[in-house]
This record gives sequence, structure tokens and C-alpha cells, in this order.
Amino acid sequence: MNLVLIGYRGTGKSTVAERLATRLGWKAISTDAQLVEKAQRSIPDIIASDGWDHFRNLETEVCLALKDRDRLVIDTGGGLILRPENVAALKPNGLIFWLTATVTTITRRISDDMQRPALTAGKTFVEEIQEVLTERTQKYQAAADHTIATDNLSPEEIVSQILTITRDHGID
Repeated sequence: MNLVLIGYRGTGKSTVAERLATRLGWKAISTDAQLVEKAQRSIPDIIASDGWDHFRNLETEVCLALKDRDRLVIDTGGGLILRPENVAALKPNGLIFWLTATVTTITRRISDDMQRPALTAGKTFVEEIQEVLTERTQKYQAAADHTIATDNLSPEEIVSQILTITRDHGID
């Protein structure tokens, strides 16, 4: 069994994954880091040279490579849920947690992040976040086994909530 963290950028996935893995004695895996390693290029470079479709293809390859592994805390890219095959690869052997946050919280948390290119053209940073969240919310909801709002929680509080839920599922 794996624990899979989904959600938009800035909801705490990476930080929580590392701390959760440490608490469980499991390995934390970032799908974005796996993708960058596979491509030997940064995400902005992949998008600029090969486009979003190629990036999403690499993301799917990473999901398929992880699907049969066990005792992982998987920190996913925010758009991983856009392809049903990604969720289909990770869900049978994973308990999926959707980490959420308000647009205000996300904006504050990621305003300095230059590791991702813009997802929408001609929009302000806040407009982009609002638009993308609106487009993805149903997909996040459909993929998630559990949802945790992270706005007013520390990473340790989020980890504690996840551990409480996993214990209910017989995962220690």
C-alpha cells in the first residue's frame, strides 16, 4: 500500500510527503522529481522544448513505474489527475489524499516558485490559480479517498491527520 498526495501547487504535498514518509519509515517519492530525472531536464525546459503533452506522457510513464511499488508516500504534480490513466495506475495500491487550500493561501505559498511555467496565457497569477482550480476540482474530488484542507494547519498537523486516517485503514 502507498499513500498518494494530490492537489494544486502550494497545498503542502512535498513538505507533508517527506515528513509523513519519515514518520512511517517509508520512502517519499516525487513524481515531478522522477520525471525530471527521467528526462534529464527541468520541467520548464521540458515544457518549452516539447510541450505539455510530452510532459504529461512522461508523468504517465512515472505513474506506471510506481504502480506496483509498496510503502511509498507519493507526492504528485498538481496536474497528474488530468489523465485518468494516472489515477488508475496509483489508486489500486494507494490511499489518495487530496490536500486543498484557498486561492489566497496558495498564492502566498507559491508566489516565488519559478519551477513551473504558466498554465494559462494572459491571466494574472491569482486568475490562473482560480481558473485551474475550477477546472481541476471535480477531478481531484473523483480521485481522492480523503480530503484535508491545509490552510490553517502546520505540516505536522496534516501528517497527524493522515496518520489517524491510515490507522483506520489498518496502515501503520
